[in-house]
Amino acid sequence: MNIACTNEEQVPVTAAPMTATGRPAQVDGPLRVTVQAGDGTFLQDPAAPLVFKAVCGDVAGETTYLVEADADLGAGTVLIQDTVVLAVGGAMAASFGLVSGAAEPKAGAPLSRRR
Repeated sequence: MNIACTNEEQVPVTAAPMTATGRPAQVDGPLRVTVQAGDGTFLQDPAAPLVFKAVCGDVAGETTYLVEADADLGAGTVLIQDTVVLAVGGAMAASFGLVSGAAEPKAGAPLSRRR
């Protein structure tokens, strides 16, 4: 899976396990996510075991995540795996963020007037 965001965002990724014929299936336990390459990270919530958030790094580039789960619902372990590649672009300016300073004499104006 390929996903994209800016360096100010994160992307939720949800697994929907399926059998070889495309029918819904279950996995034993939560997703196991690891960063294989890149400077992104991830977040997982125990209350949502089939979801993780791919969190971008600070600079543009790619992060590759390895996603695994145990497909054997019994005592054994049969891992299924997939990868997610997060392409991160730099966030663009959206406003100027203008601020003003204190008032000052204008250029060329006399500093004092004589009468």
